Amino acid sequence: MSTLQQTIEQAWEDRSLLAQPAVKDAVFQVIELLDKGELRVAEPTADGNWKVNDWVKKGVVMYFPLRQMETIEVGPFEFHDKIPLKKSYAALGVRVVPHAIARYGSFLEKGVILMPSYVNIGAWVGSGTMVDTWATVGSCAQIGRNVHLSGGVGIGGVLEPLQAAPTIIEDDCFIGSRCIVVEGVRIEKECVLGANVVLTNSTHIIDVSGPEPITYRGRVPARSVVIPGSYTKEFPAGTYQVPCALIIGQRKESTDKKVSLNDALRDYSVAV
Repeated sequence: MSTLQQTIEQAWEDRSLLAQPAVKDAVFQVIELLDKGELRVAEPTADGNWKVNDWVKKGVVMYFPLRQMETIEVGPFEFHDKIPLKKSYAALGVRVVPHAIARYGSFLEKGVILMPSYVNIGAWVGSGTMVDTWATVGSCAQIGRNVHLSGGVGIGGVLEPLQAAPTIIEDDCFIGSRCIVVEGVRIEKECVLGANVVLTNSTHIIDVSGPEPITYRGRVPARSVVIPGSYTKEFPAGTYQVPCALIIGQRKESTDKKVSLNDALRDYSVAV
């Protein structure tokens, strides 16, 4: 793997190397390993943090110029693209409802359910997760196990424009309808996001459940229950309300995550 990494790093600095067959093979190998789940753009570490494998992301970026546009026919449907579609869902143990699409180079663990949705190259989706109707999982995003991405959820990618860290949704999270999570925001384990929460790297995530507000940026602490909100900000033209996210409480620790989720939604009257 270290040799593969070195080859990718060298080609990233000198793109003329992509003309060499050995370098092309290295890039294609990165995508194949991503597709099989043997390599990840980001991976959890023993201390509860995440390690971003930046060189893997570089491999994904360099895969595009090495591919040619081609027509892909699926029954009566036709596509014209550089990246093949993922295949062999039955062998993978993944349920895919028409018209769900996953690109080659994404990994779907056994037990994933894709409703009509989209999973982009480099993404990793864990077992027991449902990607619900018209939800999108962006390039290189990391979605944990037993996650529910509700209808119309948008999980941002890292390729357009190129960004440093992928968006991460950890295990056992519930992401409510029409939520947007982008720019490398990390949603820690067992969080509940109510409908229409929008999180970017600069969004104020304000914990209002205690006597004093606590503001986070770029991450939502584990087991938080979050709803959309706003705060007052002064501008040269006057005072206006700026969107934010409000942490209104904590999801209770429970071995039964479904019961815990139902309690959280009922206790805090969270719309999903």
